[in-house]
Amino acid sequence: MQDYFSVRWKNGVVRMLDQRLLPGELKYYDFVKCTEVAMAIKQMVIRGAPAIGIAAGYGLALAAVHSRATQSNELIRELRRDADELWQSRPTAVNLFAAINRILGLVVDNHDLGLEQIKSTVLSEADKIANEDLQMNRKIGLNGQQFIPEEANIIHHCNTGALATGGYGTALGVIRTAHEMGKKIHVYVDETRPRLQGARLTSWELKQLEIPHTVIVDGASGYFMQHTKINACLVGCDRIAANGDVANKIGTYNLALVAFAHGVPFYSVGPRTSIDLSVTRGDEIPIEERSAIEITHIGQTQVTPDDVLVANPAFDITPAKYISAIITDAGVAFPPYEKTLLELMSK
Repeated sequence: MQDYFSVRWKNGVVRMLDQRLLPGELKYYDFVKCTEVAMAIKQMVIRGAPAIGIAAGYGLALAAVHSRATQSNELIRELRRDADELWQSRPTAVNLFAAINRILGLVVDNHDLGLEQIKSTVLSEADKIANEDLQMNRKIGLNGQQFIPEEANIIHHCNTGALATGGYGTALGVIRTAHEMGKKIHVYVDETRPRLQGARLTSWELKQLEIPHTVIVDGASGYFMQHTKINACLVGCDRIAANGDVANKIGTYNLALVAFAHGVPFYSVGPRTSIDLSVTRGDEIPIEERSAIEITHIGQTQVTPDDVLVANPAFDITPAKYISAIITDAGVAFPPYEKTLLELMSK
């Protein structure tokens, strides 16, 4: 298997794999400024809710370590300014905001520390966020095995593997764990328009892991549920509301409806950091609207007439009633989610 990672800190530099170039090219970029990290998140050099949260943490670490501030209060002001820029990079994934708030809260609580101690604290906390995510992913993989039989056909949407996380995967981590346990798994990977995270990234990762899979178009899920025994649909989550509604990559809602119509279990998979109990329902979650060029072009090739109207929401909301269970590192939440998600978060 080819060794790869989404984001790492090394000697005062944040190194990221440019996921826009996969599967054709494995290329890493080094960033030394928080503003560069914010732009990389916005432009989807890095994507996936947990990976975005890790990147944001390391962005603040860059701001701290390379700051020329001479007083603690000045450094904290700089961190708040850079945090605002990170905050604006992508609005839907709660992991981004959780990482920023976690680090800023720690800095404010320890504002009386010396300058170098604050810098060290920021980097240490960013490292903790990254390491915790990897451990959560491994727990998620194990917690999901109760839903995966010894032989299983699974439909997977978007990309939720090591590229989208701290190094193992959430929904794809469940599949990876099943494969490593010797289960006979076949994955139907929908392409996930418009940026083709399934066709480009999930298929690439599954090839690295030597997991059998078939790439299908987004609209083919119903066909395969009609003609093939599908045991489960596995998707990630960018934000989970208190009632169990899930914001995830556009097309998730469509897949959930098709699964519901065919009696196929539909599981949302993610770390506790994706649960946002401050949001009551899914319709309160902000949905990012991305550039029209993602729709009008495939690569450099325009596929629509000139000057057409385009709507390009990056995410949709899947109502809780279509979700069989929510698999997390702390355990599995079942309906009624208002109760079970609160129980998971209290662990």
